[in-house]
Amino acid sequence: MPYFPKLPVLNLGQQLAGLKATYPSGAGNISQRVLRWSTELTPTPLSRAYCVEIELRQCNRPKVFVRTPCLLDLANGRKIPHLYCQNPAELCLYYPEFKQWTHSHSLARTVIPWSSLWLYYFEDWMIDGEWKGGGIHPKIS
Repeated sequence: MPYFPKLPVLNLGQQLAGLKATYPSGAGNISQRVLRWSTELTPTPLSRAYCVEIELRQCNRPKVFVRTPCLLDLANGRKIPHLYCQNPAELCLYYPEFKQWTHSHSLARTVIPWSSLWLYYFEDWMIDGEWKGGGIHPKIS
């Protein structure tokens, strides 16, 4: 049986350093034990730019919000799939029970690319109303 060592937990400072190194055009800080990071994502060369904000508390899952443009306005009254919350639009990027993201994973290498991919599928969904991104949508309180 293969041995997979347990990865160390990344603290908020390490997460912030990884984000700064990988996405130097973004900006963020840690205040009152909460990391907040904003960056602009453009899923394809033909896509619009989206201002995305990540919020991470050390013991919680990362929350990802699209601040601009307003996804609800773009959806033109349709309910957007794969959001934990419609307003503000909080992206559903992974199924927490499957532990696809833990505090040992780098936000810069997981959550940011997943957010860009989510936006790609969102743009595709706006064309024909079909979500092609797959996934399971959990209920989050």
